[in-house]
Amino acid sequence: MRLTDCHDHHDFRRLARRRLPGPIFDYIDGGADDETTLRRNTAAFEACDLVPSVLRGAQDVDLSVTVMGQKVAVPFYCSPTALQRLFHHRGEHAVAAAAARHGTLFGVSSLGTVSLEELRRRHSSPQVYQFYFHKDRGLNRAMMQRAKEAGVEVMMLTVDSITGGNRERDKRTGFSIPFRLTLAGMAQFAIKPMWGLNYVTHERFRLPQLDEHIDMGGGTMSIGRYFTEMLDPSMNWDDVAQMVQAWGGPFCLKGVMSAADAQRAADIGCRGVILSNHGGRQLDGSRSAFDQLAEVVDAAGDRLDVMMDGGVQRGTHVLKALSLGAKAVGLGRYYLFPLAAAGQPGVDRALDLMRDEVVRGMKLMGCTSIDQLTRANLRFR
Repeated sequence: MRLTDCHDHHDFRRLARRRLPGPIFDYIDGGADDETTLRRNTAAFEACDLVPSVLRGAQDVDLSVTVMGQKVAVPFYCSPTALQRLFHHRGEHAVAAAAARHGTLFGVSSLGTVSLEELRRRHSSPQVYQFYFHKDRGLNRAMMQRAKEAGVEVMMLTVDSITGGNRERDKRTGFSIPFRLTLAGMAQFAIKPMWGLNYVTHERFRLPQLDEHIDMGGGTMSIGRYFTEMLDPSMNWDDVAQMVQAWGGPFCLKGVMSAADAQRAADIGCRGVILSNHGGRQLDGSRSAFDQLAEVVDAAGDRLDVMMDGGVQRGTHVLKALSLGAKAVGLGRYYLFPLAAAGQPGVDRALDLMRDEVVRGMKLMGCTSIDQLTRANLRFR
């Protein structure tokens, strides 16, 4: 199977599975507990039907939107995801370059594998910095200051991860950073020698956003322990309000799911919220972002930008979310599998396919601009 044989999310996923050792594939692919929410995220879109209009003269389509103060060419963006250079040696460089080519936002994770500064120097896409709230308040301030000095446009605080989700696939394989593989996990690495060759012949794997603050090497800290020991479960609205004020620019909360929380975010000065259940990787059994979207837009959509992510695999999924009032839609696994499969050419192809699907869907819906998508275009079963 070659990259040119990939025509949708499932094709990229199959190609990534062929190229990645099992524990790394499962880290991308898996969710928490029984993975109920993981499955529901995509299934939620199937309960909603599009109602197209015809004879509207939809020849030229404008996909541009303004979100979090940033004008972008397409209504979807690359959500921040961790550990990208584990999946392909180019990692965040590949994703940032593809996002810049498509004129959209690129999210950098505090668990990213390329530094904020290097990404800012080499790529033109507007950057969103996603970070977690640590027990060490000085660390939180230092991370925000570093992002400001690097020229990051938007600050994104993840609020649904004050402790790690129960990701049982990772437990079975022993996946962690540094690796603590089970025998079964080691066997999976042994049968994918090309991944190992790429891993050892390219730049050393590291977490540059955290290097100065946390020792991830030498067996002293794993990603699981980072979530359970470093992050602060006592984080509250007053803490976040102080961060919003200190940042002084566009600030959004990722992981908001209730209308009341979205209203509270607007009250403390947030510019946006991202409805997200962390790709089904945190609280299993939680509601899908798409199912919750209308309620949150109705409650707070006139006061801040409401975005969503989770389970998005098709252009029609993006159209349905935009019709409900989302300002933009985040992609995660949708670009990670292409990254793992082929690096930047894979991400480029995936984003090209998504853009083509959105344009085609807009034309078939009889719409020439995103603001023409409304709830009149939808029916729920």
